[in-house]
This record gives sequence, structure tokens and C-alpha cells, in this order.
Amino acid sequence: MYRPMVTIANVRAAQAVIAQHITPAPLIRSYALESALGLPAERRVWIKDYGWTPVGSFKLLGALNWMANNLARIGDRPVAAHSSGNFAAGISFAAMRYKKRLIVVMPDTAPKLKFDLVRSFGGEICTYNIARDHETGERDRLTREIAETEDAVQASPYDDPHVIAGNGVGGLEIVEELRREGRTVSHFLCQVSGGGIMAGHALAIADGFPNAKIIGVEPEGADDFRKSLAAGKRVRIERPKSICDGLLSYDVGEHNWPILQRYLSAAVAVPDPVTQRAMKWLYEKHGLRTEPSGAITTAAVLSGAAKLDGDGDIVVVLSGRNADERAFREWIAAV
Repeated sequence: MYRPMVTIANVRAAQAVIAQHITPAPLIRSYALESALGLPAERRVWIKDYGWTPVGSFKLLGALNWMANNLARIGDRPVAAHSSGNFAAGISFAAMRYKKRLIVVMPDTAPKLKFDLVRSFGGEICTYNIARDHETGERDRLTREIAETEDAVQASPYDDPHVIAGNGVGGLEIVEELRREGRTVSHFLCQVSGGGIMAGHALAIADGFPNAKIIGVEPEGADDFRKSLAAGKRVRIERPKSICDGLLSYDVGEHNWPILQRYLSAAVAVPDPVTQRAMKWLYEKHGLRTEPSGAITTAAVLSGAAKLDGDGDIVVVLSGRNADERAFREWIAAV
């Protein structure tokens, strides 16, 4: 029998923790998406924009809840973690709030904006060569070495019950706001990488809108979850490739997988050029400069990759906006 490590009760408990530090990210009605999809007047599209958090992404939610629930274990010890950049910023903010030292391992190719965010909150950074990590395992080795030599407590960016529950608070916010508006949800689209954001949100959305179709979105070159869903077991991709730097985990986390397998009805993969067009569209229609990982769900909607037949509202997660200006301009100029 399925016995989840994380439940909706854990997500609700995390809500009180998150509320001590930040206010909810906005849920924006997208008239432009409604028009682009040709929806009837009774259906609406909503964008949950985590770019408004102090770290520019959703990762802060799970990081705060992890830190709050590990204070006794941490004590005077530092915290160690690895991250493509957004969790690094999130856990740095959480460490600053709880007055803890943080050492984080990041890829050498991470956007400068993400490096700057981590340092602005007091995080210490070590880098690794991401191009060879599938051969060397340098990321995990460095993180383990830091944990051992510094006697640090290691935090996972996604494969942890407290991280999942914290991320799910955003899903509760979506449910509560739409219920106040008297709305129903037919489709919910969210990014899947390690599965931290989707697992937490899926718990909340399934509880609040049990008839909603929950759809995972990945880059075409990093679609380990889509392959896992088809195989019925976790599938690893040794060398994921995409401009979506925040969605390049090798596989879905062990704690995340049973939740995703239970609640998700579909997974779609999006080519990078389609994501670039969605970035350009979001900038032109909403004035939002998004990172590729944040825009990929909008890409799935605009391109028709996700089937959205039904009579309820559609919710799209914009997971983050941490793109360097030059890279962003080059991406949208290329399509």
C-alpha cells in the first residue's frame, strides 16, 4: 500500500513557517493566454509567478521549511548543498534568516545573477565543471567532502520531505485564492526536474481540486520524468541537455517519485526553441523577463504540447526569473 513520506498535513504545517518570512507569490490572470488559446469566456488562465520572491524563484519555499525543521540538528554547524543556482539562492536566504553558515556547490556555467544572489545573502560558493560531471561525479563528491571536512549538515535541493512540503505551500496558495474566487481547475502545469516543486504542488492541487489534470513539463533533452512515467520506475539520464539550467537533474528524487507517480496524469517535453519563443511571448505580452526553466510551462501551453480540453481554469507555474540580461536577449532574438 502506498504510504507517502509527505502528506497534505505536512504542507499545511509548512505554511505557518513560510508565512513568518515571505508573502505569497502573485497569482496573475493571463488575459493574453486566454486569447491565444481561444478559450470561452467562462475559462481563465492563471500564472503563479515565483519570480517575485526575494530570490527570484520558488526554491525559497522548500529551503525555508528545510532550515526551520533542521535547526536542532544544525546547531552551530554549517549547511552544505549543491544547486544549479536557484536552490543555492533560496537556501542562502534561509541561512541568512536563521543566522547559519552556508557552503553551496554550483556549476561553473550558472548565470551570474544566481551567483550574485547567493553571495548577497552571505552564501559561500564552490564551483564544479558541469560539462564533465556525468563522468566525474564532481558535484556530489565536492558536496560530500564539504559536509565531511566542515562537519556540515547536507541539504537536498529537492529530494527531502521538508523541501517538498515547503514547496507545496505555493500550491496551497493557489488553491485558497481560486476557491475564494469561486473557480475550479481543470489543468495544472508545473515544471519537473528533481520533482521538488511538482511533488509539493501536486499534493496541494490534488487535495483542493481533485478533478484537475496535473501535467509535468520538462525540456526535450532532459525528460527523465516522462521516461520514468512511461516505464513505471525512475529512469536516469546521464547527460541531460537544455538551456533550462534549472531542469537538468539526472533523475527524479526518491521521495518525489511516488507522489508524482500517483498524482500526475501526463508529462510533456518541450524543445528549447519552443521555450525561447515562450520567453519572448511572456516578455512582449506581460513584460516578464523569465529564465528558460520558468517559461517552459507557458511554452507547453502555447505550443499545444499539453492538451487542455475541459471546462475549468488552467494554472501555469512560472518557477523563476533568474536569467542574465545578455543571455535572455540572445535567446529571444534567436526565435
